Amino acid sequence: MPEFNGKVALITGGLSGIGRAASELLAQRGARVVAAGLGGDGSTPPSPEGVEQVEVDVTDEAAVAALVDRVVANHGRLDVLVSSAGIQRYGTAGEVSGTEWDEVLDVNLKGAFLAAKYALPALRSAGAGSIVFVSSVQAFVTQTSVAAYTTSKGALNALARSIAIDEARFGVRANTVCPGSVDTPMLRSAARGFCDGGEEAVAALIASWGRGHPLGRVARPEEVAEAIAFLASDRAGFITGVALPVDGGLLAQVSVVLPQ
Repeated sequence: MPEFNGKVALITGGLSGIGRAASELLAQRGARVVAAGLGGDGSTPPSPEGVEQVEVDVTDEAAVAALVDRVVANHGRLDVLVSSAGIQRYGTAGEVSGTEWDEVLDVNLKGAFLAAKYALPALRSAGAGSIVFVSSVQAFVTQTSVAAYTTSKGALNALARSIAIDEARFGVRANTVCPGSVDTPMLRSAARGFCDGGEEAVAALIASWGRGHPLGRVARPEEVAEAIAFLASDRAGFITGVALPVDGGLLAQVSVVLPQ
């Protein structure tokens, strides 16, 4: 029997990238999935079987509250929340504008908080609810010119720990996955910003970023989705407050290399 049979999952940022991969995987494993995000430009592919797609701005508190109410009203319960909505803006602390700072923190951190806040009553009622936030290795280490992004991800890990402790008495678990570079639309958009050429140049740059990981490549969204599914499942029933790297060994290495 699929491990998510009878369970309902809400996935914010679920229309593309890691969130979409998680939506598809949980649906394949028996969950009824509501994938929420912004896809109004017509670029969102049709939803696979078992996945309901809805439009929501995760920074809009009233919209997020209404979304959770709709999920519970339509499906009778909520067992899993995956918060995957995220954006990237580049700039040092001295360069990033206040508007850009607020934009990143609103989506990456406040959006996750709002989803958790309004999902928690239903997750408590489920008796063994699970929250998985999609964070980043940049919660721990930082590349240049990502002041807002890395701050948002470090805070997201702290939020997960807080929820894990506060909600343990209700049987609700909260964890994060912390990917390295993943071949998503967001990564490709970032690569285009650093490239003068076409898609071949973008692919070459992404490949070079992949070589910075000990496994020698960037991840596929489906690989991160596997980690999300594990943390969301009953198999991880005694795991809470954990930040799980899915990073090809990135956090395990140091930059000093011995001569051959």
